[in-house]
Amino acid sequence: MARRHDRRRTAERAGDPYAADAHDGAPYGSDRHPGPQPGPAIELRGVRRTYGRGAGTVQALRGIDLALAPGSFTAVMGPSGSGKSTFLQCAAGLDRPDAGEIRLGGEEITALGEKRLTELRRSRIGFVFQSFNLLPSLSVEQNVLLPQRLAGERQDRARARELLERVGLGGHAGRRPGQLSGGQQQRVAIARALITRPDVVFADEPTGALDTRTAHEVLELLRQAVDSLGATVVMVTHDPVAASFADRVLFLAGGAIVDDLPHPGPQAVADRMVALTARPVGAAA
Repeated sequence: MARRHDRRRTAERAGDPYAADAHDGAPYGSDRHPGPQPGPAIELRGVRRTYGRGAGTVQALRGIDLALAPGSFTAVMGPSGSGKSTFLQCAAGLDRPDAGEIRLGGEEITALGEKRLTELRRSRIGFVFQSFNLLPSLSVEQNVLLPQRLAGERQDRARARELLERVGLGGHAGRRPGQLSGGQQQRVAIARALITRPDVVFADEPTGALDTRTAHEVLELLRQAVDSLGATVVMVTHDPVAASFADRVLFLAGGAIVDDLPHPGPQAVADRMVALTARPVGAAA
């Protein structure tokens, strides 16, 4: 049992809360988290994160202030080293900021203990990764249900089947991930991210490993999750076309939000990125 818990802690420190062993002994049917609260789905207030010391100090986030409404789709872009990954890690509760507050559905999460934070990640946050991160020994349906199982909740097979139908994999529930294409595996990952009706779904370069047509299909599914299911999606991407599926694009540079583009089109996003890359770090937007 100790070895099983060690594997889970290692996986979550690596930023993959779904790559844990599928059974942790938690009782099934425990209480669900409260429904969505009024106000922002997620809010960051003065969030700062610094790595290293002395001359090697890196200010990854420099006072991020942001509030995202429920049912919104936000893309986050920026040059390499701009703070995108740190932003996602902190906002999703996978890393702790040095200063500031992060609120999820109105609940302040930065001061939570590790046990409560783990429970929150499993029940109130969904994740979609570039590398899919499905468990090869589990069936497609079991992978979709994994967040509920890890959270000790009743496994809602009817909802899992509904989500698999929505992502076009209704006939694949019994297959293993290794029997699916990359695009199909990412569809499973989206269904898995939505199974607990999370406050926010964080997508980290979700189309980075896919061809253009398959990437478009995956982005359409994320868009539909927002429009049809009321999901809140925050997506880190380097692709202007992917960003154009969002309601707005936030641009990071030097650990700060330096630009904000509503109703983005691919060319407008690309132009902003070119301008951003050419501007010295720290310059005003």
